Amino acid sequence: MPPVPPLPRLPRPPPDRGAPGPRDTAVRPLLDWRLRFGALALIWGFSFLFIKVGTEAFAPLYVTLGRMVFGTAVLAGVLLARRERLPRERRVWGHLAVAGFFLNALPFSLFAYAELTISSTLAGICNATSPLWGMVLAVVAVSEDRPNRQRVAGLGLGFIGVLIVLGAWQGFSGQDPAGTVMALIASFSYAVGWLYVRRTLTGTGHSHLSMSGAQLLLGTLQLAVVTPVFAPAPDSLPVLPLLSVIALGALGTGVAFLVQYGLVAEVGPTTAMMVTYFVPVIATAAGVAILGERLSWNTPVGALVVLAGAALTQSPPRRKRTRRQPA
Repeated sequence: MPPVPPLPRLPRPPPDRGAPGPRDTAVRPLLDWRLRFGALALIWGFSFLFIKVGTEAFAPLYVTLGRMVFGTAVLAGVLLARRERLPRERRVWGHLAVAGFFLNALPFSLFAYAELTISSTLAGICNATSPLWGMVLAVVAVSEDRPNRQRVAGLGLGFIGVLIVLGAWQGFSGQDPAGTVMALIASFSYAVGWLYVRRTLTGTGHSHLSMSGAQLLLGTLQLAVVTPVFAPAPDSLPVLPLLSVIALGALGTGVAFLVQYGLVAEVGPTTAMMVTYFVPVIATAAGVAILGERLSWNTPVGALVVLAGAALTQSPPRRKRTRRQPA
């Protein structure tokens, strides 16, 4: 799921942590980028289903910790296979620790807690608001990134879509406020994390694989310290929830990281970012078809409005016109 979803332009995203490292483009992909694009959308879309199934047997923090452990294991294996090293600079590790918190440990945990009381469908739609939060941060924190009217309209339209999804005219009946707020904060955390990454880790000279592996490792260590203190350890390991957590980590985090950054290096962050708009569609289909979640008319309508608003926020920022002096 956009666990590392491409967020909006500006401090944006997820994807882009600067130019691809020298080793990011060294291996020619075996599959066409369109196939990998579709696979990434499916993986992230099903991640919300995996979270829901995992939390049926395990505490949310343990679901997130398992996700991080298996995701880190995938990246560690690829790092070993390619004989790449993790960053060595203390400054880089310090910034990666902050990135691991805002891009992994915090949002992953919030989504897991949110899905205790809200549907995987709603969680997937809340995740799609990341570009909107990125737009807000662009206005507040990036003074040189002045939004044009189209991007401002997209921001307003997106949040109207959120109100439609939640059924605001009915007093948000049928939706758990706490769970919904947690999912929205998780989405906001992605935007904060990618703003931080763009400002502190661009141009480090390390490959995306090396940086991502270190970031996930640090996020895993953070959760490993906190989880035993605040969550009860599982007394059994039911097969289906366990498989869901493994898939969530190995596919939804580890493999997804590799596919995402490969797409960014090959087709650019703008095209790669478009996967964000397919994720809530797949999350909704999976939730309804597999988990039997109820779907009222306002949910898909509001989701379309959210996606339309998010798309508008991706229009290029206004550039100042310079008048040509007469010769």
